[in-house]
Amino acid sequence: ASGSNFDYKRRREVELKHGRVAMFATMGYIVPEYFRFPGDLSPSLGLTFAEVPNGLEAISKVPALGWVQWFIFCGLVDFGLYRADPSRDPGDYENAGILGVPNASGPMQDAEGRKRKLNSELANGRLAMVAIMGMLFQNGTFGTTAEMWAFGS
Repeated sequence: ASGSNFDYKRRREVELKHGRVAMFATMGYIVPEYFRFPGDLSPSLGLTFAEVPNGLEAISKVPALGWVQWFIFCGLVDFGLYRADPSRDPGDYENAGILGVPNASGPMQDAEGRKRKLNSELANGRLAMVAIMGMLFQNGTFGTTAEMWAFGS
């Protein structure tokens, strides 16, 4: 492995991005056990949000155009709003304020607090990557979602 500064920044950027996606995925795996959007997912197919199963089974139930919309949205966020800038720290986006919300709050001024929060984000992202893989493997092996948690529905 190369030890250049560019390689380090690139690997850290990828680690942060994967961690952020895994945190969203983990929440997206748990929340549907307790909350569903009302209404139709696909009015043309007569498919409601309540009819979509949780976990891996949802992949085959969501219409193809629904997945296309997600990929386009993620691409626009990744290549538009949160575009990586090599002159900035990994995960530090020009358009993102505190906590990544595009609210013009700018980067954190407290250097020690920023370092602590970035280290927390790295640790939480690493944990989420392990968590989502565990959930996917359990769901794929046993076909369950609600039973994964002791407080399941």
